Amino acid sequence: MPVAIITGASKGLGRALAEALAARGWDLVLDARTAEVLKETAAALAGHGTRVTALPGDVTDPAHRSELVAAAWQLGGVDLLVNNASALGAEPLARLEGLPLDGLRRALEVNVVAALGLVQEALPLLRASEAGTVITVSSDAAAEAYETWGGYGASKAALDHLAAVLGEEEPWLRVWAVDPGDMATDLYAAAVPDDADPRPEPASVVPAFLRLLDERPASGRYGAPSLLEGR
Repeated sequence: MPVAIITGASKGLGRALAEALAARGWDLVLDARTAEVLKETAAALAGHGTRVTALPGDVTDPAHRSELVAAAWQLGGVDLLVNNASALGAEPLARLEGLPLDGLRRALEVNVVAALGLVQEALPLLRASEAGTVITVSSDAAAEAYETWGGYGASKAALDHLAAVLGEEEPWLRVWAVDPGDMATDLYAAAVPDDADPRPEPASVVPAFLRLLDERPASGRYGAPSLLEGR
């Protein structure tokens, strides 16, 4: 069966995507920082009859990234790498004049440096796959200027550019930066705790990711809303 590594997979979009892949028979290597929640997620997904390896840790740790790829190799390789783990840089979000520089460094380290580090670690196995794919979870804040979203948006813009270059350098892979649009996630709640407006559940955008996997369009940046509209 195909094997996917998904970071930030204990809840939110990461868990919803893992659930959909497990239902399709994918074997999974899952990462998150909170061990107990990740353990519960893995147990639920294993109910689909697939192999699920849950490895709690921090993606900024090179040893942890190596552990994730080694676990995937034990399952047969890496067909899909989903860089979903993210850091905001400030909770709640702050205007640039007050953005803590250590927070910005953390956002860049998690969202950009660690994502590239995991790609580098997994690249030999991705190249060996018949359908090697990298998905980087982007944001509309990477392309639009929203007050207080400067640090997070800058990190996601950098990630988008890395994904675009990777797609050029690795033409036999598919590399998609995917903007999922607004979602009801813990990340958003931490970013804007005073915003009580209802938002779609992460599971509602998963069909957009599955469409990409089914149709395998060219490497590039895609928005989940437009993919869902075109179903």
